[in-house]
Amino acid sequence: MDALVEFKTEDGARIVVEGVDEESGARMVSRGDGPAQAARTFESALDGVRAAAESALRVFRDGALRPDSVELEFGVKLSAEAGAVIAKGAAEGHLVVKLSWSPGPSRPDAQAAGPS
Repeated sequence: MDALVEFKTEDGARIVVEGVDEESGARMVSRGDGPAQAARTFESALDGVRAAAESALRVFRDGALRPDSVELEFGVKLSAEAGAVIAKGAAEGHLVVKLSWSPGPSRPDAQAAGPS
């Protein structure tokens, strides 16, 4: 079973999550039966995931595809030391991307000019 990790938010609220078991290296330990204390705030633990999402959105919104909407789904695990980690899924990493386009009226510049 993965260990419990306690994060604090920037406004002081406590969030306890089931965290990733860290297999090697230094480990956060708890006193008694309580959860391990995270090394950073909940918000700062998610900074890397936010940066990954911003980067992925930029990739899918820019370029020739120009979808009407982009939906990203990250599997995220929380670690006392590392913060938020994009979770490994069935493949190498867990990232689901959904792009959609809505049918709409043809753009005037896309219509062929007819004889006048």
